[in-house]
Amino acid sequence: MAVSNLLLAFYGDDFTGSTDAMEALALSGLRTVLFLAPPSADLVHGKFPDLRCIGIAGTSRAMSPREMDADLAPVLRELWALRAPLTHYKVCSTFDSAPEIGSIGHVADLVRTQLNAGQTIPVLAGAPPLRRYTVFGNHFAAAGEEIFRLDRHPTMSRHPVTPMHEADLRVHLSHQTHASVGLMSLPELAGGDATVDAHHTRKLAAKPGLLLYDVADDASLRTVGRLMWSEAQRVQQFAIGSSGVEYALAAHWRASGTIPARRADFAPVKPVAQLVVVSGSASPMTQRQIEWAGHNGFDCLRVPTESFVREQTATQAHGQLLAQALAVLSAGRSVLLYSAAGPDDPSIQATRATLGSGSGNTARVLGSALGRLARELLLRTGLRRLVVAGGDTSSYATRELGLYGLEMLAELTPGAPLCRGHSTNPEFDGLEIALKGGQMGKENYLGLARG
Repeated sequence: MAVSNLLLAFYGDDFTGSTDAMEALALSGLRTVLFLAPPSADLVHGKFPDLRCIGIAGTSRAMSPREMDADLAPVLRELWALRAPLTHYKVCSTFDSAPEIGSIGHVADLVRTQLNAGQTIPVLAGAPPLRRYTVFGNHFAAAGEEIFRLDRHPTMSRHPVTPMHEADLRVHLSHQTHASVGLMSLPELAGGDATVDAHHTRKLAAKPGLLLYDVADDASLRTVGRLMWSEAQRVQQFAIGSSGVEYALAAHWRASGTIPARRADFAPVKPVAQLVVVSGSASPMTQRQIEWAGHNGFDCLRVPTESFVREQTATQAHGQLLAQALAVLSAGRSVLLYSAAGPDDPSIQATRATLGSGSGNTARVLGSALGRLARELLLRTGLRRLVVAGGDTSSYATRELGLYGLEMLAELTPGAPLCRGHSTNPEFDGLEIALKGGQMGKENYLGLARG
């Protein structure tokens, strides 16, 4: 399938990360649609003829390498076949992954053997607009008002599935791939274009399997965008990284006149009387957002996760929680269904023990269950705005809603915009939905989403 004027194609390893990339492009004035599965040529050409960027929202962050080979590889081949100058495998800006689940290194190996004929793959994790930074290969991320090295980050160092115990992304990747990992450091990104280009040429001449780029500010971000786009004009490129890839390219495109210098304007969020929220996130920030919601017009209902993952009790638990949530909404209040209150919630380990899995299977089961609850609540009440918290949760919950695509509708907080859903089902077509990664937003995020 050929799409004219296409600048970029991307695949997101989870849904919240995918909307993050879509937001970066949409704010640059580039019409971007995030599909939940590879779209047909008729759909793209018929409904989205002015598309400049195309994304696929996936679930590979919760996949094993074997699952990636079976489910991810065909989708990447379809994106590569679009012949966009650059195809991007979008990962979380905190780069959390492991050899046995969500392996970024395995994706790199797959690409180098099946798609790009062994070319060096650029890797960019830093995204200053999201307060993510890479310095001499070590990655840093915000938590509240503070910036932490990744292996000391209060959320990511304790992630229930893929805890990050190594901040040097070269070392982290070395546990997932045998490919060599080079580094384009901040000093090598400084100076005039000719000097930077000479450093970059030497790096590429060494033929590393992957080349990691430092990013600490807007200037280094724009420089990396220029380097990546220059290579993409020479030969079709495959990149791995956070939405920093989109921010970097957009910064270069603005500077070079490829796109307007002024960012796109989006209308303010329209207030709604009630909001439905489902959360599978265990992050401290989501915990604070749940606490804020409880004091600001939301009824917060704990999901009995151990009952939800047992086949014998799941149906009854679903029915009871659905009835409770409907009662809240009938009383005119907003409802928030949550599976955990922070990383120390005892339900996390208890639920994983009950399910008998140490991998992403917990997210798959609970995310799908939360999605079914959200679907029934929306159908029975006619409400048209939903928030899903948790990257892994969003990946599975969204599939239960019958949507085939998302477009940015309004800004809420960087990385977690309000979107408009596309569906062949008129009851969900135009649904307003925000997908929020666990650490995204401030305490009042749900207030912003309610308007």
